[in-house]
Amino acid sequence: MATASTKSSAELDRRALLILAAASMLSLCGYLLVSALTLRVGFPLDDSWIHLTYARNLALRGEWAFLPGVPSAGSTAPLWSALLAIGFLLRLGPYFWTYLLGGLLLFALAFVAESSARRLLTTYRPRLPLIGLFFALEWHLVWAAGSGMETLLHALVVTMILFLLMKPSPPPLTLGLLTALSVWVRPDGLTLLGPALLVLSLREKRVSSLTRFFIGFGLLFGLYLLFNLMLSGSPFPNTFYAKQAEYAVWQTKPLLERVSLSLLQILTGPSFVLLPGAVIWLVKSIRERDWAVLAGMIWFAGYILIYASRLPPYQHGRYLMPAMPIFFLWGLLGMARTVHKTATRPGPRVMRAVWAITLSLVTIGFWGLGARSYAQDVAYIETEMVAVAKWVDANLPSDALVAAHDIGALGFFDQHQLIDLAGLVSPEVIRFLRDETQLALYLDQRGADYLIAFPSLYPNLAARSEVVFSSQGFVAPSLGGENLVVYRWKAR
Repeated sequence: MATASTKSSAELDRRALLILAAASMLSLCGYLLVSALTLRVGFPLDDSWIHLTYARNLALRGEWAFLPGVPSAGSTAPLWSALLAIGFLLRLGPYFWTYLLGGLLLFALAFVAESSARRLLTTYRPRLPLIGLFFALEWHLVWAAGSGMETLLHALVVTMILFLLMKPSPPPLTLGLLTALSVWVRPDGLTLLGPALLVLSLREKRVSSLTRFFIGFGLLFGLYLLFNLMLSGSPFPNTFYAKQAEYAVWQTKPLLERVSLSLLQILTGPSFVLLPGAVIWLVKSIRERDWAVLAGMIWFAGYILIYASRLPPYQHGRYLMPAMPIFFLWGLLGMARTVHKTATRPGPRVMRAVWAITLSLVTIGFWGLGARSYAQDVAYIETEMVAVAKWVDANLPSDALVAAHDIGALGFFDQHQLIDLAGLVSPEVIRFLRDETQLALYLDQRGADYLIAFPSLYPNLAARSEVVFSSQGFVAPSLGGENLVVYRWKAR
């Protein structure tokens, strides 16, 4: 009877669900409103348009291609691109359906966090779903919800897997399927094999559990490998290799510097206030030998280390965002547990009040700062990549061959044939991604007519080209950047 009562009290009622749904949608709509007032709605990354181009071609042409008629493995997140394709089938793309998916994912993440907290901490039973509301307002997550990227979908799957591992008897088949599904969202989902196998080995200690896990994992992961092999001849998307080659200079920096800059992105916002709670939850887990939580924390540290060693934490650390929700949850659980244990002591009561007020103010404050950053990011992409893509489509000869480093908006708004200097849909470029001498020879061999790039990205290529058009966008210079330029390529 007590067990049934506890289970019932852990369930969220309809009122709590409505509160979380409303908070999630309003939070995202607030970001979209600020973006519209700044310039217009759009997406804060050029990569968003890559997914939307794949989605549109899948929905309208029935092919997995960025360039029509040229199948390619340039989408890092096949599952996300497929979900976006539904919007084009329903004639709700590219904006409404993408934002709707982002809002629904933000709500789902808030729901999973609130539900997980109520199951993991029996003393946490507030009238309002406070932990879920934090997730609905945390600025990294709201930014991701409006980004048009797979970030929040990956964060949701990661959080679900790590929560399932905390159950007394983790469901191995479900865990295997979810772990493989995470790879369809992003290749780094493979890292979740570590905590999953560790916990199943320690908790279940039965061969049958691991067998069921690998059956579930192998089924979906095998299809993923086959999918990429058929498209590109490689087991992973082109972006998996291209991004690492592009940021080779970053990889030469001292590791401590790279890790510090990555952690700074995670701690920029209310997560800094949650850090003591995460430490409290870590200490509790060590004392209780809670291997599921400890495995998750080891995964979290390893995830940060892997990305810090390979890629810079640019764009607000978007590659690190999938790991943030579980850190938020640990921090909130640690503080909620402390609040309960010190409820009758007057001194800690004051400290609890100060902490709660601080967390609330910082969360709301950074929500506003995040909205401004989101609007600036969207305005930057709209006045540079999107503006140039539309100009190219309207003004360059229809048979021109265009080479560009940022191809997302070009692929969506322009109809010209493209050479991708970032290697996503032109994988042969990856070998000499930053070698301008080799790139020049390649452009000559391919017969390129135009080059689109920021002047400082390829200074030697720009020097031997003729300027045809500059975006003249107002955002890039105000942020200390430069305008995107269309050059007429002069072959030698």
